Amino acid sequence: MTEFLIANMAPIIFASLVVFLLLGFPVAFALAANGIIFGLVGIELGLFNPAFFQALPERIFGGVMNNDTLLAIPFFTFMGLILERSGMAEDLLETIGQLFGPIRGGLAIAVIFVGAMLAATTGVVAASVISMGLISLPIMLRYGYDRRLASGVIAASGTLAQIIPPSLVLIIIADQLGRSVGDMYRGAFLPGFVLTGLYLLYVVGMTLIFPKSAPALPPEARTFREANGRSGARSLIVLLMLAGAVAWGWAVRQPAEKHTDEIIVVSMVIAMAVAFVAALANRLLKLGLLSKMAEKVTFVLIPPLALIFLVLGTIFIGVATPTEGGAMGATGALVMALARKRLNLALLKQAMDSTAKLTTFVVFILIGARVFSLTFYGVDGHKWVEHLLSNLPGGEIGFLIVVNILVFLLAFFLDFFELAFIVVPLLAPAAEALGIDLIWFGVLLAVNMQTSFMHPPFGFALFYLRSVAPQVPYKDHVTGQTMAPVTTGQIYWGAIPFVVIQIIMVGLVIAFPEMVGHDKPAYVEGEMPMIDIQQMLQEDAAADAAREAAKVGAGGTATGQ
Repeated sequence: MTEFLIANMAPIIFASLVVFLLLGFPVAFALAANGIIFGLVGIELGLFNPAFFQALPERIFGGVMNNDTLLAIPFFTFMGLILERSGMAEDLLETIGQLFGPIRGGLAIAVIFVGAMLAATTGVVAASVISMGLISLPIMLRYGYDRRLASGVIAASGTLAQIIPPSLVLIIIADQLGRSVGDMYRGAFLPGFVLTGLYLLYVVGMTLIFPKSAPALPPEARTFREANGRSGARSLIVLLMLAGAVAWGWAVRQPAEKHTDEIIVVSMVIAMAVAFVAALANRLLKLGLLSKMAEKVTFVLIPPLALIFLVLGTIFIGVATPTEGGAMGATGALVMALARKRLNLALLKQAMDSTAKLTTFVVFILIGARVFSLTFYGVDGHKWVEHLLSNLPGGEIGFLIVVNILVFLLAFFLDFFELAFIVVPLLAPAAEALGIDLIWFGVLLAVNMQTSFMHPPFGFALFYLRSVAPQVPYKDHVTGQTMAPVTTGQIYWGAIPFVVIQIIMVGLVIAFPEMVGHDKPAYVEGEMPMIDIQQMLQEDAAADAAREAAKVGAGGTATGQ
């Protein structure tokens, strides 16, 4: 029995963790308990050096408490909660819904568009899904949308907050991989918007195949109309074309060396376009030449676009770190809420309370993960995982297929935080041994882990939508008709096509790795969780010996004097 434990300590520790999780123990305490229990067992068996536990306080305080990168989590969470309660989502959905309303599937397109904008400003899935579920679902049901399509669009659009920067999960993955959050954001920028495009293609395809599943808004529901009965969209198109021409002209005139990073160019072009549209629209409004549609769309879109540039633009062009960008975003969200006259003590209290809870949740899991990894790496568990995954048939492609299937299946039972803290540190050494770029690997895992929000029956986005979708028949306050409820089965069936789209996106990232673009600096940020503990202890012992030698030398000098 003792020989069996010695030979199989690493797989036993991992299997024990799985059992703890399946029994329903909180993840943070399951991780820490496994680390401590098997650390003590390893000491008895001679597998685990008792001195390893002496490194635990330094790992916790150095890798968690003093980690400036993790400060971005409460900043972005607070920003998202303030924006969600400031009425920005309502204004965006109403305005974009009116803009796309005259076409089939216009409301669904508006939900996806707003979902992407909320993702780029909030980074919080729950806030996006709940906001859009409360605002847009009753409107879509009122005008005859298929319940499965409406539910799926809302849930999937809310999950864009996980892959489009400033995503919280990208911060965690970057920290666990020991890579720069800014590089992770750059890498996820294009895949996030490609996924948004795939959602839009699906909605357009549904409107072509099943026109009745997503009808256009009836004329009486289109409120942004001029006195002559026109929509006023023409002046909006002219305004946007002028803005695009000015921004493009500015980009072309920049020196060639400034075009090396496409994301920086895009950020600056957006900033130029926003500034030009704001100035021109303000002038046209004073002259009475701006239609209601153009006025509403312009002045509703400018604040969130400006906030996106304030946060992401400053990170991409190198002016601010992700933590500083999060701080500026939180400040910008407070200013926007103040401008909308929504900022009050109750709103601040709710936002700070929710931010504190989520941050505490993350920190506790991270501390538990540090305890678990200390024991797991102390018994050479990382080598066991590396050999297990590196020797798979098919080399790198075989490794990627197995890893993505594993993450997809685990996503049925674990949320993205738990996957990031438990699975990512175990997979990273094998990926690095195979020569896989860890930024690309992190973005790939983030796209895959996005399915954890959409998996029936445990997807969190589905739970969020179920909590706000009508569960009993209700009377619509506009039409006066009695509306049927949205069943749980309809929500689940509506989510399945979008899970398939997310899997297709995983395949696209593997097939086109250049989609994940980022700088490759000579250094890495943060602490690598896959450290060599034996080497660390040897370095600590050498440092202690050097200090003792210095003391002896200083004493000898003093005696000689």
